[in-house]
Amino acid sequence: MIRTGDEYRDTLRDGREVWINGEKVDDVPSHPAFKPIVDIRARIYDMAHEPEYRDVMSYVDPGTNEPNNIGYKPPTTQDDWQDKRRAVDAVMNDIGGVVIRVGDETIGEVWSLWDGKDVLDEIDPQFSAHVEHHVWHALRADAFHVSANTDPKGDRSKRPQEQDPDMLLHMVKETDKGIIVRGAKYETAAAYANQAFVKPTIANWGDEKLSDYALGFIAEMGWPGMKHICRTGFAGRAPAADYPIANRFDEVDTLIVFDDVLVPWENVLFYRHTKAATFIRSTLHRYSAFPFVQRILYLADMMIGAALFNVRQTGLDKQQAVREKLAELACYRETINAHLTAAIATAEESPAGLLMPNQSLLFTGRVHACSRLPAMMHLARELCGGQICITPDIAAFQDPETKPYLDKYYSVNEAWVADDRRKLLAFARDLLNSDYAGHRVTFELFAQSPPFAHLNAVYNNFDFSGPLEFVQKAADLSDRVMDKPKP
Repeated sequence: MIRTGDEYRDTLRDGREVWINGEKVDDVPSHPAFKPIVDIRARIYDMAHEPEYRDVMSYVDPGTNEPNNIGYKPPTTQDDWQDKRRAVDAVMNDIGGVVIRVGDETIGEVWSLWDGKDVLDEIDPQFSAHVEHHVWHALRADAFHVSANTDPKGDRSKRPQEQDPDMLLHMVKETDKGIIVRGAKYETAAAYANQAFVKPTIANWGDEKLSDYALGFIAEMGWPGMKHICRTGFAGRAPAADYPIANRFDEVDTLIVFDDVLVPWENVLFYRHTKAATFIRSTLHRYSAFPFVQRILYLADMMIGAALFNVRQTGLDKQQAVREKLAELACYRETINAHLTAAIATAEESPAGLLMPNQSLLFTGRVHACSRLPAMMHLARELCGGQICITPDIAAFQDPETKPYLDKYYSVNEAWVADDRRKLLAFARDLLNSDYAGHRVTFELFAQSPPFAHLNAVYNNFDFSGPLEFVQKAADLSDRVMDKPKP
């Protein structure tokens, strides 16, 4: 059933071991570094109970006659994808910002593994049954589901067996109760999530059919032996009035240490099977890329809105050069929108009978959204002007001695008085120019996978036969040129 926000908060009080800034956290939901983002995740849960949002955020499962999270519903129709898109729209507009790791964008990775039933059945049919169980468990338990797939790696020129083997997460031994694993993974939001799909990062086992590093499982975040060591948070570093985005939307990243952790058999999705590990790495984002790219659409909207308000203050929006830059931002935004819309309109059936967005359109849209983001942020900086990096903080606007000067020099006209202008400049600074803004750029480039993997996904999903056949005919080439060259 659909959870409430308070029910979600209570699940985080499970004895999990969490550290941040050298401090062991006693209560994750109330800790200053986590409370803002936990409150947003709780707000998303609560939205599903409110009359305004209930029909957007949830649906009634015909099997149980209970309301379930629309984001976790395995998609089988285009309407399912439109419903998911509307739910994300509702969330972003309600919270007034962008959050990425909330569950709907990572549960799709388990759907991808469900598509590999034939591969898993080569190991043992019970593993594909485990995957199916966890697809429905995440849906009906409304668990906050994330994804852990980046290891520390160590020296990447060496095989893991040639260095400290814990640099990549691996199986230590089997027991009657399950497998024992050791190593570490990075994951955004793990410290305040309920569970994670843990799987390999890289397939560096060569031609081996079996490898202790080729394993995937569902981990519960409060298991004994798991340690959450978090990076320094952005929330609370400076007043929220000066950094309104960082103080609300920082999604804290975690190094999860697995110190000989027992994974019960029912949570094991595959292990020691390199073919299954290779499959999930190649198909991991066939569903999850959609909500991920949709969130970048909202970053584009934030950049357009901040830039347009800034140039309208002084009438610069009437200049052709300024309008051209705004048009470039609009083209960036609408190209993302077009890829998402077309990916649904031309969706494809998956091996498991689900409906996946058109893979070529989805992955080319992701490349566009991620690769162009730094340039678009710089364009927005140009339009916002230098004041986003030199404006004093709110304390100066409130101090009796400096307030009169700032009221004078930051007021433009009757519509734009100093207080509104300060708020806009603070928002734009945090969006484009702050420590948090720099962090977000790097995060967007690597959150799903690095840029080379984005392009490899395009290569593997684009239909090259059309261009080849067209050129064969146009150039009057013989049929033999269409034979694929032997490796």
